[in-house]
Amino acid sequence: QVQLVESGGGLVQPGGSLRLSCAASGVAVSIATVAWYRQAPGKERESVATITSSGSTNYADSVKGRFTISRDNAKNTVYLQMNSLKPEDTAVYYCLTVLLGVPRWGQGTQVTVSS
Repeated sequence: QVQLVESGGGLVQPGGSLRLSCAASGVAVSIATVAWYRQAPGKERESVATITSSGSTNYADSVKGRFTISRDNAKNTVYLQMNSLKPEDTAVYYCLTVLLGVPRWGQGTQVTVSS
């Protein structure tokens, strides 16, 4: 059974940093495409960053240069390093992978950027 568990969210001041983790079980992140999404109150869920099995990465324009997606194959975990955080980054952050055509979401972790 595929399970994704996010952690690392919290309250941070503007300009601060957080690192989110997405611990996977039932699927090897080294051979999967894993994405981070976020959903702010009243808004649609949007893609933030993606890492493919080959290690290629892609970012939303709004986070380019500030966020970095990476993975640790030994820990079977995907990370999202978030720097220079802005109030508009406030959202619930989810990780996603698709296995056999079925999307698998984690439960999400709340990130709040506020002074």
